[in-house]
Amino acid sequence: MRILVTGARGQLGTELVPLLDPHEVVAVDLAELDITDRAMVLGAMTELGPDIVVNCAAMTAVDACESNVDTAFAVNAMAVRNLAEGCRAAGAHLATISTDYVFDGTKESPYNEWDSPCPKSVYGRSKLAGELEAGGEATIVRTAWLCGEHGPNMVKTILRLLGEHDVLSFVDDQRGHPTFASDLAPVLRRLAVERRPGIFHVTNQGAVSWHEFAREVAKAVGADPERVRPCATADLQPPRPAPRPANSVLDNMAMRLAGLPTTRDFREPLAELVARLT
Repeated sequence: MRILVTGARGQLGTELVPLLDPHEVVAVDLAELDITDRAMVLGAMTELGPDIVVNCAAMTAVDACESNVDTAFAVNAMAVRNLAEGCRAAGAHLATISTDYVFDGTKESPYNEWDSPCPKSVYGRSKLAGELEAGGEATIVRTAWLCGEHGPNMVKTILRLLGEHDVLSFVDDQRGHPTFASDLAPVLRRLAVERRPGIFHVTNQGAVSWHEFAREVAKAVGADPERVRPCATADLQPPRPAPRPANSVLDNMAMRLAGLPTTRDFREPLAELVARLT
């Protein structure tokens, strides 16, 4: 099969592309294909004739989305419309990535794939729009708190802060499932290659607050976790422009009901990542 991967040099795309052998892979990023340009996308689809398109491209700067609404929707929604149109023309299957931010975070238990979205941020609304543009036959993978070896992420930030400060503060009123690109990529590959339609929540296991997660990073690098102190989201200075879901815990129910294996507890890939980074 010929598989087109967009956002191929991002945090997830970098992990995914090597896993796609023995298929023929066309890996592109913004420099090669601007997916917000409809004519360019349709031309590329006609020229390449892919069997599967995996869209790993997104505007993920949550706070920047609040002040760049058109750009957020262009990248996270209209670009998916372009890819979906191109897939229909080429007879290709589309797989795309979404987020926990499609929920408002007020539910007391984990969110499953059939809970009603209610995004509160521009980022969340633009990603939900992308889900709608992808359509019911596409593979839509919602994930959360993504970390990895490539690109900026919270693990790298915590490691840097541990080296710069004696005491760190992280919020203890936002909970989620940390997810590692190294574990997400193989699942995304399987769902895309098997052309599984619908929404799948794919995260690592183990629900924690950002405060608890930062303590786990400290433990993994051999630092004293007591250096990480809790704080409330409302006390952050300066306040963050985009509202965060208090509950970002995603139940991987569709994976479970489909008989597919869920991923590991996040502490295992965290230890592996910290070892590579340090």
